[in-house]
Amino acid sequence: MDGGARRVIREGDWAVLKRNEVFKAVPVARRRKIIFEKQWFYLDNAIGQIYGTTFEVTGGGNLQPKKRVEETATEAKEAGTDTDNRNIVDDGKSQKLTHDDIKALKDKGIKGQEIVQQLIENSTTFRDKTEFAQDKYIKKKKKKYEAIITIVKPSTRILSTMYYAREPGKINYLRYDTLAQMLTWGNVHAGNKMIVMETCAGLVLGAVMERMGGYGSIINMYPGGGPVRAATNCFGFPDSFFQMLYEFPLSKVESVLSGTFSLKALPSESEDSMALAEDSNGSGDDKQQLTQDADMESSAVMESNQPEEQEAADLPTEGEAFDNNKAKGTAHDKEKKQEEKRKKFVETAALLKDKNADGLIIASRFHPVPLLLSLLEFVAPSRPFVVYCQHKEPLVECYTKLREKGGVINLKLSETWLRSYQVLPDRSHPKLMMSGGGGYLLTGITVTNEFVKIGEETDQAASEPTSKKRKLEEHC
Repeated sequence: MDGGARRVIREGDWAVLKRNEVFKAVPVARRRKIIFEKQWFYLDNAIGQIYGTTFEVTGGGNLQPKKRVEETATEAKEAGTDTDNRNIVDDGKSQKLTHDDIKALKDKGIKGQEIVQQLIENSTTFRDKTEFAQDKYIKKKKKKYEAIITIVKPSTRILSTMYYAREPGKINYLRYDTLAQMLTWGNVHAGNKMIVMETCAGLVLGAVMERMGGYGSIINMYPGGGPVRAATNCFGFPDSFFQMLYEFPLSKVESVLSGTFSLKALPSESEDSMALAEDSNGSGDDKQQLTQDADMESSAVMESNQPEEQEAADLPTEGEAFDNNKAKGTAHDKEKKQEEKRKKFVETAALLKDKNADGLIIASRFHPVPLLLSLLEFVAPSRPFVVYCQHKEPLVECYTKLREKGGVINLKLSETWLRSYQVLPDRSHPKLMMSGGGGYLLTGITVTNEFVKIGEETDQAASEPTSKKRKLEEHC
């Protein structure tokens, strides 16, 4: 029942709009105007439909499920394969329908499929084109005049493709095949305790959360004042998924490693600002007492000088009372959120202090060497780690530092390569346009240094008899 409900488009969900090879993630809401590929519409009629349904935009911006119809046989099929394009001249006069005629057809409410058919019938050169050229012409006109939109459920593959095609800089040019390699090398699965440090708009974090399915725990390390999770929100995870998510700033990592971090309740922002004000302006108790005395004196003077007829006028009205209650409620909610945030912060520090994480994934625009060396301290032995970088040189430096430091094995620096293919009858070939690179990955497995030292001592003990024998030979 729950699985079937997840396959249905519901209000409040996040959905991905697909038109040809263009994607856009939007929240599903009633009477919310969506603009996608120069077309505006509402998602009201899509609510209750199954994900993957194809819709057609009709008049008034309404969506109607498109019925599957068989492709109509064009005149090219009847004409055979004897035609070619050698005598076709692109002089702009082959189409009899003008721009005004097409606009008039749209105003009459004629569907895009009928407009495409009329364009084919009024084209003087369509019959002379080859079969492939005719199919290309039809696809081009359908893309322009047919408002066909497919609504699909967000996933790691779809969102990574969307970001890489539209805004690759926001995800550090992380390609979806490289992201799949990261999830595989990181051994991400349900029940794990993962540490994720990324500046890819939350795409890597969302991929890890989707793979873990709401079971386990994820510690999201972030720089600055807070994490950026625009892509994570597009997944549309339920609230239970965020209960397993913990946040921790990078600025507090050194205090946890050195043991100076306190697990006691942290002061709230208001207390911090008050303490700063007291330190900068002098004794807070004296000033507070002076302020209270002044307020009492002023209120006494106002009460003694206030006429009786104005007392009723100065009473708060119903609207003012509502505003005051709302302000008190807002302040109470803010304090409650701050308290929950501080409690979660302390829990996250306790999780890090155990130093038993099951994996580490880093995909950041910052230099990976200091991040990797510090965050590896929280990973348990025999656990994998993955570091992504758009360029190779920082990962080469990471490789060298880890080899010098020890505590890791099976270090591997790799680059993924992907090429898309067009698969059509008699036209299967690699696509001409492809991405230049998908970045580099540094992978490895953590080990404890004690076993390395034991191995070194064993090797040294085995070499001692040989050295004594050589000294005896030299003496003789």
